[in-house]
Amino acid sequence: MINGIIGRKLGMTQLFAPDGTVTPVTVIKAGPCVVVQTKSSAGPDGYDAVQLGLVEDKPVRLKNVTKPMRGHFEKTGGGTPPTRVLKEFRLETATSETGVGDKVLVDQFADGDSIEVVGQSKGRGFAGTVKRHHFNRGPESHGSMNVRAPGSIGASAYPSRVVKGIRSSGHMGDERVTIRGLTVARVDVENNLLMVRGAVPGANGSVVIIKKAVRQKKRP
Repeated sequence: MINGIIGRKLGMTQLFAPDGTVTPVTVIKAGPCVVVQTKSSAGPDGYDAVQLGLVEDKPVRLKNVTKPMRGHFEKTGGGTPPTRVLKEFRLETATSETGVGDKVLVDQFADGDSIEVVGQSKGRGFAGTVKRHHFNRGPESHGSMNVRAPGSIGASAYPSRVVKGIRSSGHMGDERVTIRGLTVARVDVENNLLMVRGAVPGANGSVVIIKKAVRQKKRP
């Protein structure tokens, strides 16, 4: 069984309960997806997985597909159209129920399900240590010039270099982020919409991966 789907983040909105309670949710257009390739532990791949393609409203023209990818889609026997987004989902055990060309829809989720969402965070450009790593600033009185400086970054005599892994200024954001412990607030099967309570990583229109939670996030 495939416990996941590919989607695009549309934005955030609010859900109103009959008692007036407001819940902020992120709307994700999840799927429809199609199985492009299957892998099994008995085959040359050595593990059980499926490759899903996100079927979008604007189809991909065959002339815009590279020759290697065109051959990859032709292996399906014409059962799957070319897609821009391909993601692989691991399976615990191989199942004969899943085959190339099968559709994966958002109906596998239900209200109240615990999920985890993987996305590419927003890029913030070059940032200093205060913004990037939440360093404390230095004193601003008595002529101090160490207000937002990082401070000591290593010893002078030994090893006489900056050790790898030291938190410093640099490119902030634009990295793969996984948020666990999210909850499905509402599922719209007819429009392939998944409403997740809270925020998910990424900008509006970015690709996200939604999976059923493997482990629960510890809450205070």
